[in-house]
Amino acid sequence: MDFFLKDKVYRLLVAQYFDGVSSGMFMMALPWMMLTGGDDGSGVAIVALICTLTSFFLTPLFSTLIDRHSRKGILVLMQLVQAFTALGLFASAFYGEPGIVSLGIAQIIFWVSNDVAWHTSSALTQENFSPDEYPRISSYQEVIMQVVTLGAGAAGVVVLELWDIQRFALFAFVASSLAFVLYGWMPYRRQLQRNVSASFVEQLVGVRDIFARDRGFFLFLALSCLSYPVVTYLVKLVPVYLANNNYEGHWFALWKSGYGVGAMVCGLFVVGLLMKFRHEKLMIFSVLMIAGLLGVMALRTDPLVIVCVAVVLGFFTALNRIARTNKMNLVIDLNERGRVDGGLALFTTLSQSLSYVLIAVLAHYEMTEQGFAIVALVMGAAGLGMYVYDNQHVNEQKQLTCN
Repeated sequence: MDFFLKDKVYRLLVAQYFDGVSSGMFMMALPWMMLTGGDDGSGVAIVALICTLTSFFLTPLFSTLIDRHSRKGILVLMQLVQAFTALGLFASAFYGEPGIVSLGIAQIIFWVSNDVAWHTSSALTQENFSPDEYPRISSYQEVIMQVVTLGAGAAGVVVLELWDIQRFALFAFVASSLAFVLYGWMPYRRQLQRNVSASFVEQLVGVRDIFARDRGFFLFLALSCLSYPVVTYLVKLVPVYLANNNYEGHWFALWKSGYGVGAMVCGLFVVGLLMKFRHEKLMIFSVLMIAGLLGVMALRTDPLVIVCVAVVLGFFTALNRIARTNKMNLVIDLNERGRVDGGLALFTTLSQSLSYVLIAVLAHYEMTEQGFAIVALVMGAAGLGMYVYDNQHVNEQKQLTCN
């Protein structure tokens, strides 16, 4: 272990691993404990809604803080918050089973702190590493993220039946504490401005000027970001479709696993793709491929096709996200990275919320099969819009070069 941890890249990756394990399994346990504690499902739904709204409204504030304070310090602080939240829940269990309110508060804290850590990690990667390291780090991060997601999901299902909330809380405390130590141990090359002349409010409001500076480029990034709401949309739509058509639950498990495997394969090969092709081309191609795959799911909705498509979908969704992140690492001002990520996150969350409304409408009218075609058209339009922008931008650059 000491050999690997000598490299700051590996310290970051191991810290993210423990961060992901802690958040993943604990966030899975909390809703389950609420349900087994007597909640009929309404409490879980309300807490999830509160989590989403809280994260949405706090995103501008936290994204501005990311552009004002040490990114490493914020990551360390978020792990400390999660560790003490888990420790508090562990201690309260000695006085009886924690109630729904206590579990709900813990879930909100973990949800928001995990969001903050996610956005901070992107800004820190840009700041703390050199451009030639970005592809390698993205590759490792993708593999680790999928290993954690698949592993936490598989292990979580088993231990949910074996552990009580006290053991889960202790596990989360240990994992978050390890992430806290590793983030703190990681060498940090701060390049962020230490003395910012603008006030917090001025920076918060100034995000409009950042996006107005190059509307076309940021629209290009936003259209690329639609792949994430599409995934969360499918996570809700696929089980609804399978249940309505009396398919067994293992098909959905295979679908989720297949998606993760595809993303993991992308992580193994993405370095070569990033070195060989322009980031914009990879993003456009990925979005158009996602649209095509969704079209296949719309035409052939039997579960075997959905599972097979999920593997390829996972690959191109990951490729789109990694290419976008690396492009932003290269062109976004590191002093503005937090607010740019925050603005894109607001767009993504809004799109995600609208997609859930669409699912509810389709389910009400028993038209869930049409959901695949609708989202395929949306992604197809996004891909074409990205292609038009990139083509115009390349032509403008050629004209400037000729002049």
